Amino acid sequence: MMKVLVSDNISPKGIEILKGAGLDVDVRVGLGPEELKGAIPAYHGLVIRSATRVTADIIDAAVNLKVIGRAGSGLDNVDRAAATKKGIVVMNTPGGNTITAAEHTMAMLFSLARPIPQASESMKRGVWDKKRFMGVELYGKTLGLVGMGNIGGQVAKKARGLEMNVIAYDPFLNEEKAKSLGVEPVGLEELWKRADFITVHTPLTPETKNLINAGTLSLMKDGVRVINCARGGIVNEDDLLGALNSGKVAGAALDVFETEPPRDYSLCRHENVVCTPHLGAATKEAQENVAVAVAEQVADYLVRGTIRNAVNFPSIPVEQVPLLAPYINLAEKMGGFAAQVFEYAPRELTIEYMGEASGFNAGPVTMAAVKGFLAPALGDTVNFVNAPLIARERGIEIRETRTPESGDYRSMLCLRIKGEMEGYLCGTLFSRKDPRIIGLDGAQVEIIPEGTMLFMMNNDRPGLIGAVGTFLGSHGINIARMFFGRESEGGTAISVVSVDSPLTGELLRELRDIPNILSVKQVVL
Repeated sequence: MMKVLVSDNISPKGIEILKGAGLDVDVRVGLGPEELKGAIPAYHGLVIRSATRVTADIIDAAVNLKVIGRAGSGLDNVDRAAATKKGIVVMNTPGGNTITAAEHTMAMLFSLARPIPQASESMKRGVWDKKRFMGVELYGKTLGLVGMGNIGGQVAKKARGLEMNVIAYDPFLNEEKAKSLGVEPVGLEELWKRADFITVHTPLTPETKNLINAGTLSLMKDGVRVINCARGGIVNEDDLLGALNSGKVAGAALDVFETEPPRDYSLCRHENVVCTPHLGAATKEAQENVAVAVAEQVADYLVRGTIRNAVNFPSIPVEQVPLLAPYINLAEKMGGFAAQVFEYAPRELTIEYMGEASGFNAGPVTMAAVKGFLAPALGDTVNFVNAPLIARERGIEIRETRTPESGDYRSMLCLRIKGEMEGYLCGTLFSRKDPRIIGLDGAQVEIIPEGTMLFMMNNDRPGLIGAVGTFLGSHGINIARMFFGRESEGGTAISVVSVDSPLTGELLRELRDIPNILSVKQVVL
């Protein structure tokens, strides 16, 4: 009999579903790392929430483990690379707490507009002070939404019901989709400048870490109010505290923190801050939803072999794995590369199958390309199953084309992105397993799509590569590989430099200032 370990608290309904599927279930909450490492070899499934950390050491010890199920969406506590390498399916339950998280955001919004928590605390101390707790109306105010996924969309709907003006930034939000949602799409800088209230609904990624910082805060209106119920680390807490102390920010509402629980409660103690201990998903309904969902998914996989909401494997027949797995990997990497290089809201994403690939079961490969394209912005909320749905929700049409011709290669995939601009890239497999990007907007290249890369457009002039190497070396950045491509001699060229460590925003700005460099984008795969 298959055995499942539940190492964090979940709703009893989830336990009942696992047992009802004929699985042997042990609930052992609060195991330390060494205890979990010692116990895990006996189990085929592991169900967790946010407390259990599934590290590479634990995965290495998990000799029988087939699936890790997370009751919730965030997967920062799971080493997905180690799990994927070992063939362990990692699942989450995106969407199970959408309504709850949106409602918590609205509660924070009201608490900022009318300082109810502070007034209540004052009354409990026997103080009657009407003048101190003057509020503002939400009616007619501008709400700036950063991120328009399921939760952001729900917040927008509720804010419109309050007759607020809603402006929104999302890298995938095009004009047509924004109109259907009743929001005005804007760039980030415009959002910072116009919004009276700002709330973030994005995953924590390299692009969103410290998104709200001293620089962005300085662009905001005097008296702005900031809400973060998404992920700790999106808001730089030291910078926010400074802006609160100076009066630039009139108030902040935080449900998530860089370190949980916080090591320093200075920000929480500020009189204009409303804070909660990561309660965004803390309703009976949401916890039951995610427990039922993860239990059904784990049972489906262990009992029937069906994969749902996996973040690292699409559902494909076992006999097709040897053929399709390398192309799935290639497509996902191409999607991730394209999303970070072509930075505009797409209306259409076309995957072209050429040569041998034109005869494949394209569904899983297409899903991988779409997942790869969405993941840099949406993180753990997108997986192989929900990626096409999320794309459709954002007004992105997914297309496939096939042709038996593939030029000098046995097989090729091409990815074409259409929006306000158009871009495309092509890839293939070397030795039938190693992914390569071989074409980019008409230029021939040969790029190994992995790790951290600096994608540069530059004038094709002598000495540029030496200047880039000298600059990186002077800042202790080691170069792993370099790739080059150009359409014609002396024109615009493409340079891709793989580095061993990412560059800070300041270093990227300095790199862009080197003569003949036209643009620099940091790509992380």
